Amino acid sequence: MPYELPALPYALDALEPWIDARTVEIHYGKHHQTYLSNTNKALEAHPELFAFSIEDLLRDLNRVPEAIRTAVKNNGGGVYNHNIYWQGLGPNCGGEPVGKLAEAIQTTFGDFTTFKAEFEKAGLTRFGSGYAWLSRRADGSLLIHSTANQDCPLSEGLYPILTVDVWEHAYYLKYQNRRAEYLSIWWNLVNWKQADERFTHGK
Repeated sequence: MPYELPALPYALDALEPWIDARTVEIHYGKHHQTYLSNTNKALEAHPELFAFSIEDLLRDLNRVPEAIRTAVKNNGGGVYNHNIYWQGLGPNCGGEPVGKLAEAIQTTFGDFTTFKAEFEKAGLTRFGSGYAWLSRRADGSLLIHSTANQDCPLSEGLYPILTVDVWEHAYYLKYQNRRAEYLSIWWNLVNWKQADERFTHGK
């Protein structure tokens, strides 16, 4: 069965005033949907691959035939990366990390202020389009990093905990070229409970 677009866990206007409803509508309904449609189209010639989740395909791209591997990497990555982005946000969120993730951030980065500064730097210095990530290594430790375009941490053997999309379509209607401002307001929307769940129980 072809993949389906996961429902947003909140209304289109739920992230206002930080991210406007029109941006969410276009970002989710057009960009995210297009990546999904293109992934399904790429896999049409190999329907047996639909037995795997998108996560499984991205973890082991060698299982994907070479003729469609780049299309699956780019478009499947676009689907998965956006899934993590939307899941990691929510209304009435923000604040500071909770649970075991809070402890790990303190251990790794010293304090939340330092963590925020390093994370924003990863997003600000990503040249062109891409994402900044908080990911977990195989040994359980945390790292901040960024990826280009729709490259996915799963393909690097990492497990993503939290991400911010720094493609211009994520913020341009409201913030134009002010990526730094978008990165600073994004903290008001971070769903730390969900991030802690991914850190603690995600595989």
